Amino acid sequence: MLLNWTVMILYNYFSAMFVGPGYVPLGWTPEKSQDCMYLQYCKVCQSYKAPRSHHCRKCNRCVMKMDHHCPWINNCCGYQNHASFTLFLLLAPLGCIHASFIFIMTMYTQLYNRISFGWSSVRIDMSAAKRDPRPIIPFGLSAFAASLFALGLALGTTIAVGMLFIIQMKVILTNKTSIESWIEEKAKDRIQYYQTGETFIFPYDMGSKWKNFRQVFTWSGIPEGDGLDWPVRDGCHQYSLTIEQLKQKADKRVRSVRYRAIDDYSGVCCPVTKGVKTFFTTPCTEEPRIALSKGDLVLATRGLKHWMYGEKILISATDGGVRERGWFPRKCVEKYQYDSETDQPVDGEKKSK
Repeated sequence: MLLNWTVMILYNYFSAMFVGPGYVPLGWTPEKSQDCMYLQYCKVCQSYKAPRSHHCRKCNRCVMKMDHHCPWINNCCGYQNHASFTLFLLLAPLGCIHASFIFIMTMYTQLYNRISFGWSSVRIDMSAAKRDPRPIIPFGLSAFAASLFALGLALGTTIAVGMLFIIQMKVILTNKTSIESWIEEKAKDRIQYYQTGETFIFPYDMGSKWKNFRQVFTWSGIPEGDGLDWPVRDGCHQYSLTIEQLKQKADKRVRSVRYRAIDDYSGVCCPVTKGVKTFFTTPCTEEPRIALSKGDLVLATRGLKHWMYGEKILISATDGGVRERGWFPRKCVEKYQYDSETDQPVDGEKKSK
């Protein structure tokens, strides 16, 4: 049984790793040219982002039906390997539960055979069992410590990976990805903030958990569709989700605030020279940091108490359109007052070079 668990776990693990999520072809455009107005354009891949696809900074490609980038498989979880990745998350806890049962029963039986009950004390003799049969592998103090350590690893893996499996199944049964769940939440916040009265309906939920399940898990192991075109529920547009993404992107530009760097920042994860609070409250995320020099302009889109996230405004023509986005300490910048019509600093402000 342990060998069966191991083979199935490793098979799905390496399948998720080497099969990959599937990438949007470089230079891809929709069949109808008028549909380009509903899609975002990726400057890195030089193509439009297909519905449900997102650009991954680690893979440096647009990933079809991207869920997230997993460092443990060194790849993205997406259209082609979503099923293999989810099966790995299921089989790993099951195998660890089986191993935990073996460890617990082994320690119980071996310790029970070594317990001596006295009138005033209970002694455990780890040198030898007091009852036959003797174990095939000698169970001494080192074996007990190794078994206890392995039991802790097995239970920890069961809890941690099992929670990830539950999260993945929740999004699969609604035919969403983790990113699309976040987009849906932001859509509700946008509608509530502006009081537009519109209703956002997630277009890819087939209305049945079984139908949603079949979108990922098939008997052949090959997911349905081609990763570019997706079936939508009645009353929804093929580009309903991408249109909502464009609205959120425009809303983010409206809500963003321009800042100017007043102190240099090297881009390290935990800066020592920016204060104790900044050091210990660094964002726990894989998102990058951006280096700042005095006078740099940054368009901040979100922030924490001691950190902010934004995009550096590149003015030089030699930048080649490369976007620099990431976190930076809040104390390194100040709000930049400028005239939105002329893009010039207001009175009292000097245009930084």
